[in-house]
Amino acid sequence: MARLSHNISAILENLLKNYNNQVRPGYHEGRTTIVKFSLLIRSMGPISEKDMKYSMECYLRQEWSDDRLRFNGPLQQLTLNIKMLEALWKPDTYFHNGLGSYVHMTTRPNKLIRINQNGDILYSMRLTIKAKCPMELRNFPLDKQSCPLVISSYAYTEKDVKFVWDKKLVNFVPGMALSQFEIINTKCTNYSVRWRAGKGMYSALRVNFNLSRSAGYFLIQVYVPCILIVVLSWVSFWINREATSDRVGLGITTVLTLSTISLDTRTDLPKVHYATALDWFILMSFGYCIATLLQFAGVHFFTKVGSGEIMTEEEEWEDVVEVVGDACEALEESSAPQELGTSYDSSVDGRRELVFINSRHQACPPGAAIIYATLNSDAGVMNHSGESLATYRSAETQTEKKEKCLSQFYHCILGDESYRRDRQREACLQRSVNSVSTIDTMSRILFPLSYGLLNLWYWYSYYDTTLVFNWSDPGFDDLGFGLHDRNMITSGERGDVL
Repeated sequence: MARLSHNISAILENLLKNYNNQVRPGYHEGRTTIVKFSLLIRSMGPISEKDMKYSMECYLRQEWSDDRLRFNGPLQQLTLNIKMLEALWKPDTYFHNGLGSYVHMTTRPNKLIRINQNGDILYSMRLTIKAKCPMELRNFPLDKQSCPLVISSYAYTEKDVKFVWDKKLVNFVPGMALSQFEIINTKCTNYSVRWRAGKGMYSALRVNFNLSRSAGYFLIQVYVPCILIVVLSWVSFWINREATSDRVGLGITTVLTLSTISLDTRTDLPKVHYATALDWFILMSFGYCIATLLQFAGVHFFTKVGSGEIMTEEEEWEDVVEVVGDACEALEESSAPQELGTSYDSSVDGRRELVFINSRHQACPPGAAIIYATLNSDAGVMNHSGESLATYRSAETQTEKKEKCLSQFYHCILGDESYRRDRQREACLQRSVNSVSTIDTMSRILFPLSYGLLNLWYWYSYYDTTLVFNWSDPGFDDLGFGLHDRNMITSGERGDVL
């Protein structure tokens, strides 16, 4: 054992005796140094849409041949201490689109170097790589993204050092999974590129991680709540048309809830200049909630009189007192006594007034009482103390004037108050004053049907989106996808040097 250790020490001393780590392998022979690369991905993420970057932990393996390190001995392969790295030549590898990558140092620098008898060298290290990943978010969160990693030599041209992918290419640790994405595949490409500020071609490698976003989180947190809120806003179509505060309150609540959801979804997204697929869905839901409010505005404009609200304005009570007085005078002048339930019909200021006479009313002569209903009030049939007793309906009154829908819509948009009061007076003479609005009846069908069709179109349009690759960098011109593409490279900042 001691002899073996002595032989290994002697081999290393002989290897490094005349070794110059400033000169690359094959320089004196005029050969190009071929460096083979492979990656083993241990974990990947987080992938940030807001910062448009991603990170991953991996083993980066580099292999090349150095004839100056050939040896003969009892071992086929030598595993060297990391201190020996400083004495050997290594490729000046860097990540062109890197953002602060680093080598793990716990508990010692996570590096490995092995030398075979024929001079082949394996150099492996454990890295955490942070790199740029420009994303096209128009289809978010039903999108597919392609995140690149570009590896190149920092100083050596292609004539000196050439990077190629090993047969192992890029692999993943079994069982590795991402929280929001699924890995579709990876695509590895070799390039020869040129710096415009310098001379010569440079060798570069690129691997594209093609990812498909899992939309389950957004279905639970955004899509389903938005759909339920829109459906909730349709409940107002079945609420009494005269329940103004209830229907308006429901509409405003749904709008405010959607506003909160919209703001929350934008928290982790960049402030892009275009609308995403999620934005369009929320806007569509917004539109339906606001349309529900506007629908009720139209319903309220055509709301009929006599719905049960008590008169509170003094002018209306003065009209009641005036008509009651007229009715009592008519009773005094009448030669025939009025029986319980007899009606008196009069007209005050061009309005039709109907009075029911009851023998217990204190304001009239003994044996008479008056219950009042006016066409200019929303109170129905009331007694003098303001208590609602009944709603007057008569089969003998004239029917409501029929008008075309466009004419009614025109007056509604103009907000014609005189037109509204005329309709109220006419509506009070109908047999059914508190009827269901035709607008509400139509909305119960049109709103769900149109919203369902829009949802079908939305999911059909965004379900199977195409893979978007939108990588660009100040240091590279258009790279393309072919092997050994020769493209111009602009001058710019370079990435993380290992």
